Amino acid sequence: MIPKSGNRFSGKIMLGLKGNGHDHVDEFVPKSILPMISAARASQRQHGLTRMLAMALLAASLGACTSLFGKEDTPPDEPADRLYNEGLYYLNAKKDPKAAIKKFEEVDRQHPYSEWARKSLIMAAYSYYESGQYDECVTAAKRYISLHPGSPDAAYAQYLIGASYFDEIPDITRDQARTEKALAALDEVIRKYPASEYAVSAKQKIEVARDQIAGKEMLVGRYYLEKKDYTGAINRFKVVVTRYQTTRHVEEALERLVESYMALGIVEEAQTAAAVLGHNFPDSDWYRHAYALVKNGGMEPSENKGSWISKAFKKVGLG
Repeated sequence: MIPKSGNRFSGKIMLGLKGNGHDHVDEFVPKSILPMISAARASQRQHGLTRMLAMALLAASLGACTSLFGKEDTPPDEPADRLYNEGLYYLNAKKDPKAAIKKFEEVDRQHPYSEWARKSLIMAAYSYYESGQYDECVTAAKRYISLHPGSPDAAYAQYLIGASYFDEIPDITRDQARTEKALAALDEVIRKYPASEYAVSAKQKIEVARDQIAGKEMLVGRYYLEKKDYTGAINRFKVVVTRYQTTRHVEEALERLVESYMALGIVEEAQTAAAVLGHNFPDSDWYRHAYALVKNGGMEPSENKGSWISKAFKKVGLG
């Protein structure tokens, strides 16, 4: 029903908007602007269509970007054998172990768990060794052993660990921790792989490392001897006699024991040290010095079979 004249809603109509399944009234609008509202709504519909089209175009462009940079266009893996042989080429022909390492490690990255990856890992360890990167060599070789403990190249991996530590042995004035590690690693080669081609070289390196450690003990022992700390000196020389009898330092160690025991008045041990020295190294200059020390004390070299010195040498078959 049209409102009567004079009503406060005169000249207006009530607009109802459909929404959520029921009619509702949101506002009263003057008749004079209805055409403008219709035009605005038409414009909104057109704008909505334009916006939807723009969004569709954007989605299409993003899809194109994904195709351009995504997984579909990721360069395919290179064949494992090609990477491996390129590594060998850099290592052998070009003498460039660092470049070889990159190729061998790429095999492991692109083709993990393959036979080529196994071969590349041991070659990477060797390449690290050749380039003087000893810590990296040890890491790679240990990884190889943990992954392939029963493979034929496990012995070589263990040898590389020992050789890496061995090549970093410092002079005797410095800490010998690397020497101890070299000994332990090379002993593993002999213990686990005694029939391998690396066992002989490992034994040779072990003798050098043992001589180095004995030299360190002698250096410290001489220092104590000069300071008249005879007990400290004896303890150091005792290490050489009991653990490193096959090194070149054992002759001097026995003579220094004669000096130390004579200074302390422990004559019987001094006599035993001199006797063992003379029995095992009769032509040694160190024996002549030891003999003179005992003789000047009014005694002769005489071995006490119960002495730790005598027992130490009999244990290794030298006495």
